[in-house]
Amino acid sequence: MSDNTESPTQPTPADTATPPEGTDSQPRTESHDPAVPEAYAAFMRTGWGDRELDLPAHPVAPWAAARRARLAEMFPGERLVVPAGTFKVRSNDTDYRFRPETAHTYLSGNQTTDAVLVVEDGESTLYARPRSSRDTDEFFRDRQYGELWAGRRPSLREMEASLGLPCRHIDELPERLRASGKTRVLRGADAAVDRAVAGDDVRDEDFARVLSEMRLVKDSWELEQLQEACDVTTLGFADSVREWDNVLKYGERWIEGTFFRRARAMGNDIGYDSIVGGGRHATTLHWIDNSGPITPGDLVLLDMGVEASTLYTADVTRTIPVDGTFSPVQRELYTLVLTAQQAGIDAVRPGAPFLAAHQAAMHVIAHGLEDMGLLPVSAEEALSPDSKVYARWTLHGTSHMLGMDVHDCARASTDIYPKGDLEAGMVLTVEPGLYFQEDDLLVPEELRGIGIRIEDDIVVTENGARNLSEALPRDITDIEEWMAALRA
Repeated sequence: MSDNTESPTQPTPADTATPPEGTDSQPRTESHDPAVPEAYAAFMRTGWGDRELDLPAHPVAPWAAARRARLAEMFPGERLVVPAGTFKVRSNDTDYRFRPETAHTYLSGNQTTDAVLVVEDGESTLYARPRSSRDTDEFFRDRQYGELWAGRRPSLREMEASLGLPCRHIDELPERLRASGKTRVLRGADAAVDRAVAGDDVRDEDFARVLSEMRLVKDSWELEQLQEACDVTTLGFADSVREWDNVLKYGERWIEGTFFRRARAMGNDIGYDSIVGGGRHATTLHWIDNSGPITPGDLVLLDMGVEASTLYTADVTRTIPVDGTFSPVQRELYTLVLTAQQAGIDAVRPGAPFLAAHQAAMHVIAHGLEDMGLLPVSAEEALSPDSKVYARWTLHGTSHMLGMDVHDCARASTDIYPKGDLEAGMVLTVEPGLYFQEDDLLVPEELRGIGIRIEDDIVVTENGARNLSEALPRDITDIEEWMAALRA
């Protein structure tokens, strides 16, 4: 997914809803819900068996414990508060499917709503909202938390057993937050928590920076999750080509839906809104409407990634010919982008600047544009920071960090990312592109409306780099043979 690496995106605080304080609060209902007479309510509270599930230990538990210990060492004597967040309204009384704050899950493994991790004096506690009690109406009336409405939430005991982390009821959190002591909060995830602790902009921003920077170097478990996400993503791309007759009939939407099916079946979700750009739509970097046709003779740009059940996401782009075979013009442009991408991948190694991949790829692109007679100056002059006129046709940076967020570690210090050097264990995309807008009068008419991007997920190794998404073809001949085999 394209990104401007020279200015990592800074997340904006979410205006999340205030979670109810415990199961004694009024259930969340709507005006159109049927009335509940006391006789019905009393009858519903009786005759239920008690059941506890023996949940297996979450595989992230030992890794998360080590991360919390490392975090505590960086802030001795301080209280560190990392919320998971709560539901966000999609429309009226319906919510988006919940996805927890990345740092919270990174440190705990928890993916339930309305939970808050507190790390203090080397000890960690997860304050969580457990499953519905049968002593109140919540379990059969509450639309957000009721078990009969939204499904069974784990009990505190089940969460403790799975996460290897002491768990307490979320109702006990306010008292913990009122206790004296220096407190840092990851703000923007939970408005109720933000209100409960007096803000210190400098302290909290520094805390957010550290949480981002902790994720820059991936451990071996994280690399396994990213590899799995890439492998399932490869299957999703293949699914889409295998259904090419329906793609031609229904257009971009069919590819989006087909890929989403694979993401939900073998992962948690898509890692970001899929970009399916047929023809001129490929020149819009983040085209997510996916409402256009897939037209023979055109190229289609597919920027899609599966988010694994552990929330690590792939981010892969391929640009393929709708007819299954590249035309001479498409082949020439694609070869230029592929050559630039390979130059970028070759530049990835420990100790190299993060921006080395971008610089290597843009060197190839600029000289290619010069050879095509498009630049108003020489390639070398265009590459100067004072010029960059080549960027009219490339638009974005070549790389961004990748992990649990598709644009990962975005609040790290810019001196470290993107201005720092690469280390073994870092994972980044390499994704140069060429985009010729349909109304660009400075390029030949035959190029207008063509967009090409090629993107792979690269892990920095001790001796160089490894392509996590290499199973998905990217050479011209390989793509044509891959499409022919799948469509047959």
